[in-house]
Amino acid sequence: MLNEDNAEKPVKLIERKLAYKGKVITVYDDYVDVGGHKTHWDFIHHMGAAAVLPVLPDGRILMVRQYRHALGRYTLELPAGKRDSEDESFEVCAMRELEEETGYKTDHLDFLLYVNTTIAFLDEKIGIYVADNLQKGQVHWDTDEELGVEPWELDDLKKLIYEGKMTDGKTVAAIMTYAAKYHK
Repeated sequence: MLNEDNAEKPVKLIERKLAYKGKVITVYDDYVDVGGHKTHWDFIHHMGAAAVLPVLPDGRILMVRQYRHALGRYTLELPAGKRDSEDESFEVCAMRELEEETGYKTDHLDFLLYVNTTIAFLDEKIGIYVADNLQKGQVHWDTDEELGVEPWELDDLKKLIYEGKMTDGKTVAAIMTYAAKYHK
């Protein structure tokens, strides 16, 4: 509950300066007035992404294993990727990423949740879907991707989360939400 001492203060963007533009993110220096106090914040813009939790007919979940440079290791995570444009729907992106990364496609996605990955300085929003009724398609890995596709039991994925071995935020959120929603 808010009181006068911790009430929401008005926040006003004074100036935004481009610091860096990459192929995935754009970094800005934001100068902000927070209730009369001028400060500097870093802000990273990302056009958004989609992820898919693909469920095989036997109930196993298809996961991708790939190298993540920022962590310096391979990770096990859901198939996912960034939207091609600000106008691309999360669902269209999810359909594309499912086939590109796993070699499977579907004619039906069920919306699961949205996740904002790092709200302190990044506006990335990921739309996450469940895909079933999978049919064989064709992988289309990007030239800088080399993925392993692995089927996993839900309970084994949850165990990895509980042991701290799976830490990718979108994947953890999706698996736990899927388990709560579909496996009560």
